[in-house]
Amino acid sequence: MINKLVHSSGFKRIVIFALISFVLYLLKDMLNLILLTFIFAFLMDRLVHYVEAHVRLNRKLIVVILYTVIVGLLSFGLVKYLPLIISEITQLIKQLTAFYTSKQNNIVLNYFVSRVEKIQISNYLEQGFTYIVRYFTDISRVGLQLLLAILLSLFFLLEKPRLILFTRKFKTSKVASVYEEIEFFAQKFVRTFGKVIEAQLIIALVNTILTTIALWILRFPQLGGLSIMIFLLGLIPVAGVILSLFPLAIIAYSIGGIMTVLYVGIAILIIHAIEAYILNPNLMSSKTDLPVFYTFIVLIFSEHFFGVWGLIVGIPIFVFLLDVLEVTEHDKV
Repeated sequence: MINKLVHSSGFKRIVIFALISFVLYLLKDMLNLILLTFIFAFLMDRLVHYVEAHVRLNRKLIVVILYTVIVGLLSFGLVKYLPLIISEITQLIKQLTAFYTSKQNNIVLNYFVSRVEKIQISNYLEQGFTYIVRYFTDISRVGLQLLLAILLSLFFLLEKPRLILFTRKFKTSKVASVYEEIEFFAQKFVRTFGKVIEAQLIIALVNTILTTIALWILRFPQLGGLSIMIFLLGLIPVAGVILSLFPLAIIAYSIGGIMTVLYVGIAILIIHAIEAYILNPNLMSSKTDLPVFYTFIVLIFSEHFFGVWGLIVGIPIFVFLLDVLEVTEHDKV
């Protein structure tokens, strides 16, 4: 029985999955580079396929043109708008700090602030802000990781057909059985993780555009900083909407009182309804329709193990594991 168990495909698959997980754990210092490279390569590959279907050009030429355009736009945006956005984010932080430290005329708000002080949430906010500042202050390391991820994804797309042919040679090698299992996990990973990340990016972008328009109508200040905050929080499933509502409500109260808070709440509810009833059904499958309790549990544990990245990749990784374990139906994401 033991011999039969050891030679079974299920046991072999579990061992190889454990080995892959162990290797990734050893490479935890390179996880940023690995995830960024995969995300860039996956999204750009989808874009290349879309352009290739509508424009008759050589594939390599399309890849080079798209990368040139995107890198050029990113460079232009960083040079022209980064100082302005940093200034707006600084003003936004000052405005939120001023609201928190000053006494309000509203009894409910004063009670809320006093309760917040008792649970010492300010200490947690300070620690989180310090971590973010420390992370983005090391711009050379982050910039190098982004540059390497873009270059690696570019080389991958330029040589994708050749890479596929070369990788398939392992199928007839002495490690063919191991290759088949790795191929199984790779296909599952691309089909679930990649497409869920793509859907999260599209949903976050649409939410950011709609929310920014609503805030512009309500005459909110620092729209650039708020847009970045909404987009980053929008990458976090479910919890991102709740987290973004608190600073928006505070700013709304400081510029227009309770009625402006009410207007912001209505706008967020409408946008969330668009996400829940229009975007999610079209971009996601039932595989990602997790209960809210499961979503928060996954986010809490993934943040603990992966840090800030866990809030973004936690749900896609969980969906990948569900697909591997065949918990849900075999439908495409």
